[in-house]
Amino acid sequence: PSSSSVTPNPYCTQGFTYTFAMEKTEEKQSYPMPEFYLNHAHYYSYERERFTDFDLLFTYRRILSPNRGKPNAISGIYHTTPTVGDISMQNWTWGNDYRPGTAQDNLIYTRGQLAATGQLEPGGWLGGLRIATLSKAEDHALGFFYWIVAGTTDSQLGPGVKEPLPYYRLLTGNDSPMGTAHGLSKYPYIREGRRIIGRPSFAYPDGFVISEIDISRRNFQTDYYRQVLSPDEYRRLQLILASQENGLAFDKSVEQITRRQRSTIYPDAVGIGHYAIDFHPCMEEPGPERCGNRAKPGEGRGSGQAYPFQIPLRALIPQKVDNMLVAGKGIATSHIAAGAYRVHSFEWSSGAAAGITVNFALEKGILPYQLLEELPQVSEQLRALQQRLNDSGNPTAFPNTSIFNESWDEWR
Repeated sequence: PSSSSVTPNPYCTQGFTYTFAMEKTEEKQSYPMPEFYLNHAHYYSYERERFTDFDLLFTYRRILSPNRGKPNAISGIYHTTPTVGDISMQNWTWGNDYRPGTAQDNLIYTRGQLAATGQLEPGGWLGGLRIATLSKAEDHALGFFYWIVAGTTDSQLGPGVKEPLPYYRLLTGNDSPMGTAHGLSKYPYIREGRRIIGRPSFAYPDGFVISEIDISRRNFQTDYYRQVLSPDEYRRLQLILASQENGLAFDKSVEQITRRQRSTIYPDAVGIGHYAIDFHPCMEEPGPERCGNRAKPGEGRGSGQAYPFQIPLRALIPQKVDNMLVAGKGIATSHIAAGAYRVHSFEWSSGAAAGITVNFALEKGILPYQLLEELPQVSEQLRALQQRLNDSGNPTAFPNTSIFNESWDEWR
């Protein structure tokens, strides 16, 4: 499975975020500086020059606009100017993202850490998360709102960029969009968690996993891959990317191998998705908010555009449990591929697939893994399941994409 770390690094998962909603106001607002703010202020940034026009950042995730503002464009991005009463939900990498990445502050405990804290003992389970990091993330999110309305620093763009923006208020209380007293979401948006490895099968002797090379548009024939891979590994990579794993091209030189211009097509597809491989990488030193900290080098190496892709049933089936299917962020994807599969709409797709598959398996008196016993051939029952998914409005393939269409570059 592809990974952004040369050696395994279970502490460096993607950042997580407590979101909040803020409203544009007619009157100037005033907020006291939170006691923790100066410990977090070193982190916050607009990140990109175009977002120094806060109207663009505000409308990036605007969720309510009672009155239509004037049309506007910034850096070719069209939007309407925010008006009084508009509400935006904030979810920003160099804002309320919290990105721990060391054994001292990681959010998701490793198995060793779980054992050390007694959570693997009977009755000892506490969720497997570091509560202190959750608390820090709440402070971090509230600090980001204060930075928006009163801050004057910018960690990535430097001095002279950020000015106070006091015409906004944080929406709090039971009747607020988040429904909480402090205004933060009840649960954080977690981009990456524990994932399964599927069952061993042909071409997957160590267990099935969707990898970066199954979906990425990246050019894997660059010098970088020649340098970091052995000649045999590099050749194998090119053969896989050419969809010629069956050995028909083994008599060709690397230069003669032509890469397919599409994602891997799965005979057991039960859903679809399309999103870039997107990273919110962990920070290098303990305490993501600390002054001078930076994103861990190399962690975004695999990021980039992806082809439209499929969700295979194999990614939902655990190795040693026959009567359970996994959905959402827990399906069998590599660290890099998870950056594309983690988005909510595809989590819903895998959830719908799991539910319909369970219903189908109960109806037929079989277990889900039995639907895959004839792969790479598609059994009659697997085909019937896919038809049921398609008929239910949960498509298993994008229109006009097939093994006979090797280039999806122009797919829209």
